[in-house]
Amino acid sequence: MPGVPDFAKLLIIIGLVIAGIGIVLLFGGKFGLGKLPGDILIKKDDFTFYFPIVTSIIISIILTVLFNIFFRK
Repeated sequence: MPGVPDFAKLLIIIGLVIAGIGIVLLFGGKFGLGKLPGDILIKKDDFTFYFPIVTSIIISIILTVLFNIFFRK
């Protein structure tokens, strides 16, 4: 069947990305991810807002470099 190997590769890549995100979420706090200067944290009485902008930028840069290394044609 045409296209099945390509689809299988795509599913494997998606699975690896999801596993990588899970590992980062599990162990990222030990390395300071989520507590970087520039991450936004607002605490009020019954309200907490957290937006990890700097953490997101760092993860984006790392993923961009990895994808450019491994998927360059």
